[in-house]
Amino acid sequence: MLKKPSLTFWQILNMNVGFFGIQYSFGLQQSAITPIYDFLGASPDQIPILHLAGPVTGLLVQPIIGALSDKTWSPRFGRRKPYFLIGAIICSLTLLIFPYSSALWMAAGLLWILDVGNNTAMEPYRALIADKLNDDQQPLGFQMQSFFTGLGQVLVNLSIFAFTFFFMGQIGLFGTGELPTWVYYSFFLGAFCSIASVLWSISKTDEIPPSPEELEKLKTEKVSAYGSIVEIFSAIKDMPKVMWQLALVYLFQWYALFCYWQNSSKSIALSVWNATPDDTELYSEAVGWGALVNGWYNVVTFLVAFALVGFAKKISPKKVHAFCLIIAAVGFLAFPHIEEKNMLLFAITGFGIGWASIMGIPYLMIVSEIPKERYGVYMGIINMMIVIPMIIQTLSFGFILKNFLNNDPRNAITFAGVLLVISAILTLFIKSKK
Repeated sequence: MLKKPSLTFWQILNMNVGFFGIQYSFGLQQSAITPIYDFLGASPDQIPILHLAGPVTGLLVQPIIGALSDKTWSPRFGRRKPYFLIGAIICSLTLLIFPYSSALWMAAGLLWILDVGNNTAMEPYRALIADKLNDDQQPLGFQMQSFFTGLGQVLVNLSIFAFTFFFMGQIGLFGTGELPTWVYYSFFLGAFCSIASVLWSISKTDEIPPSPEELEKLKTEKVSAYGSIVEIFSAIKDMPKVMWQLALVYLFQWYALFCYWQNSSKSIALSVWNATPDDTELYSEAVGWGALVNGWYNVVTFLVAFALVGFAKKISPKKVHAFCLIIAAVGFLAFPHIEEKNMLLFAITGFGIGWASIMGIPYLMIVSEIPKERYGVYMGIINMMIVIPMIIQTLSFGFILKNFLNNDPRNAITFAGVLLVISAILTLFIKSKK
């Protein structure tokens, strides 16, 4: 097999710019969707189930899109790029409509559509790294995505903070709507970023065409959703052992992260402002500060993302990942006990380091054991390993929060910290090729 040509730093950067827009959309889900549900009257134990859209669409959409993209080739549009574009268009249109949600059911329904778009665009981006980059450059490619994850989510959280400050107490836009004005401007900016960044990457990136043998094989294989589902189950049956070990780590890791994202704003509101969503102005202030906190952890993410590549090469990916998870856990355990808002930035720094590892390092543990002709479907299966814990969380955590954690979001953050400690310990048991 011919060695793939090495790309320049700027070529790798340009191909990943679209990841920035996708992550802006995901950042809105992390920082803005729960407050929107709160403003529309959801109770605390309803919040987890209202977030079911993300993991379910991830479970259904990403593996199918991955398998479809493996079997797609267009001389004009490529293999992965058509899926980026379709996903970005769906995201942008949904983000434009979202602020006009007038009821809880409407916001929940739009979240399902938004997540279909996000997942359609997201999965092929992981596979594109494996397609385009040789083994030496893959760590840089995956961590470049961590960098843009941080950058995209920094922008979304800073925009929420700025818009809550400038439009404090204002409801609707042009005198209409049920939601605060900051929601409108945050989502409109997200719609622009989603489509503009993906168009930039598509215009700047050429995909590697398949060999004559691969092209002939693609022509003989029928592309269909049913065939993709069959391919997914076949790939799971053949899945290397290291991926099963990573799945156990992900069970605790992603359950914990969903607990944090769903409860961080309300935890801050209680610990710092002693406020609930019933106090719209104080709670909006807490949401704004929570967005600044989340923005800061993403600043940390893109500051340390590339350094983690060097540590992973010198030490090992699993040791680096376990260490980063422990640092994140310490931050979560301290978070709900902090009453001075500026100190929250110190606590969340640990999660910023952990998030940089979560978004890139685990892929280095498994990429060498995945056959190249199945990169797309296996990247989709890795996403299944992410979203299944999220589905479990959305179905179970409302009960846990109500019956064991006193419906207190601060206890939810502590619970997340404990789960990250467990996931760090399990990481050390992973055995993969160097």
